Amino acid sequence: MHDIKKIDRRALFSDETADYRIPPEPEAGERVRIRFRAAADGISAVYLVPQGEQNGFKMVPGEEEGLFRFYEREILLTDRPWAYCFRAEGEEETCWYDKTGYSDRPRWEYAFRIMPGFKTPDWAKGAVIYQIFVDRFCNGNRENDVQDGEYLYVDGKPVRRVEDWYQYPEALDVNNFYGGDLQGVLQKLDYFKSLGVGAIYFNPLFVSPSNHKYDSQDYDYIDPHFARIINDTDWTAAQGMTNRDARKYVTRVTDMVNLEASNAFFAELVAAAHEKGIRVILDGVFNHCGSFNKWMDRERIYEGQAGYADGAYISEESPYHDFFKFHGGQWPYNNHYDGWWGYETLPKLNYEESRELYRYIMGIGRKWVSPPYDVDGWRLDVAADLGHSESFNHQFWRDFRKSVKEAKPDALILAEHYGDPAAWLQGDQWDTVMNYDAFMEPLTWFLTGMEKHSDERRDDFYGDGELFFRTMLHQMSRFYTQSLQVAMNELSNHDHSRFLTRTNRTVGRTGSLGPEAAERDVRKGVLRIAVVVQMTWPGAPTIYYGDEAGLCGWTDPDNRRCYPWGREDLELVEFHRYIIGIHNRNQALKTGSVKPLLAGRHLIAYGRFAGDNKLAVVVNSGSEPRKLSIPVWELGTALEGTMIRLMLTADDTYNSGRLAFPVKNGHLEVDMPPESSAIFVEQREE
Repeated sequence: MHDIKKIDRRALFSDETADYRIPPEPEAGERVRIRFRAAADGISAVYLVPQGEQNGFKMVPGEEEGLFRFYEREILLTDRPWAYCFRAEGEEETCWYDKTGYSDRPRWEYAFRIMPGFKTPDWAKGAVIYQIFVDRFCNGNRENDVQDGEYLYVDGKPVRRVEDWYQYPEALDVNNFYGGDLQGVLQKLDYFKSLGVGAIYFNPLFVSPSNHKYDSQDYDYIDPHFARIINDTDWTAAQGMTNRDARKYVTRVTDMVNLEASNAFFAELVAAAHEKGIRVILDGVFNHCGSFNKWMDRERIYEGQAGYADGAYISEESPYHDFFKFHGGQWPYNNHYDGWWGYETLPKLNYEESRELYRYIMGIGRKWVSPPYDVDGWRLDVAADLGHSESFNHQFWRDFRKSVKEAKPDALILAEHYGDPAAWLQGDQWDTVMNYDAFMEPLTWFLTGMEKHSDERRDDFYGDGELFFRTMLHQMSRFYTQSLQVAMNELSNHDHSRFLTRTNRTVGRTGSLGPEAAERDVRKGVLRIAVVVQMTWPGAPTIYYGDEAGLCGWTDPDNRRCYPWGREDLELVEFHRYIIGIHNRNQALKTGSVKPLLAGRHLIAYGRFAGDNKLAVVVNSGSEPRKLSIPVWELGTALEGTMIRLMLTADDTYNSGRLAFPVKNGHLEVDMPPESSAIFVEQREE
């Protein structure tokens, strides 16, 4: 009798990248070659099993590479989605394989899927994105600054110009302006280039009375306070006036000279960014607008002005009346309209009852991705909230995608979304999402045990490497790979606490503990580990301005502190340059496969590989040193060879020098310091 060979389950692999699906983004009617990897022995047959079938198609054994044999099968696509798993047969056992790995039974909820014709922009796959909250990034032109008392914002509060750039944001900060603008961004384009940034994502830029500008006043124009103000006035005379009385002062941002000049300046900025190889993404706030908008005019800014019709708040006969959903008996019902989350200053847009509004926003989607602006994509605010029903929401985004992609086929459509995004990622709506569920949250829980607002601490999640991989793989399975490769992988942003603050593992907000507490007991070593994972995990790593310079902050508004020019943590900035360089030089980190290798308490190790570009990433986030044996053979490395360490981070330092480590019997033996991470790449034969 011969020995029965078991299926080596760790050797099994396939995914939706270009090494295992050729082409990876096929069209309807196209032939697709699907590949599967297994150990060279122990397998009697492999089957490609479409969803809904029992047996499937037997795959053809092909070439051998080292320990592995590859199996292939070609299929002809129709115009319909196609889902499949693999079944590997051994002498006395059967094993199934899906997007989360191997199992003893088919798990169709984790099936591989092909959506014919669904392509995401190649430039965005693995692109390093830099997010800018403009008012707090850099003041390049003080002549366009908001002045004290220039106008009143909510509840009669005058806007205020903050003179001290380093002052902490106040607990109620919406009417405080620090003066950051697009001229400041233009002046820092070389800085972005030196970092290796491939795209800039701007928080909203359109005319708005707030510093965050999520309450749009006019979607057709860039706010002159961010761009250009040509005429000026004595602003001291405006202090204390109501918006209606101070209309002549407010009009400097609605004056056509300033509006057109601001749009022209923005076009110049985008062109300058493009010259340096940097793309630009705008924030589209289309679920709601601001009550200041001429369509509503709750604050009566436009009332009676030449060239402006009455707003919906002013008159029932307003041409914009059906742009909003009013309630109540007879007119005037004034305040009785739908507001996002009930906020009167954020009236919800009523697309279902206004085809004019619908067409207008579709036009806005086209306008900014077209010349002369030539923007490269949209980030869509609260995208799943838009409309009054789910079915309408999906139809709106189908039409929006069509409108934008007809104008610029490689524009990126990226949505803010929490929870399962699958219904919107079917190739006809969004390209991808801000990746909370399949990146920010699992990584934050693993490295800090903190919720992303710093509102909760979970010690049972802290350092659980197995939970990290289970959560990541489950959430990633909800994406097509082309969506995952362009997903916005952030550690921090304008809505959540800064990641560096989360490393102090303290529950709090600026209102309860004060802003200084956000900087106490932070651990830069943990931040460096997080950035290593960010730059080596599938997706588009996105830096929230100032994170690379050591900026701290509780959740909104403390997370909107000004970039600390002149006070940067220069070592941390340089660390970001090195790690972004590693990311940009290794194609496997942009579009390659990912495979977990080890998991334990405060321990994860995984591989990224594409063709002959094979990397291993190791994290020891615990307080003790560790001697580890990493099974890099699972990535297809040589059993005996060399891997080069490209980066080592530790508690108080990092090392970016190249250092060779031997691979013996398919394992990389490494000593990991406490609170450390490392990146290794297989040395290629010349």
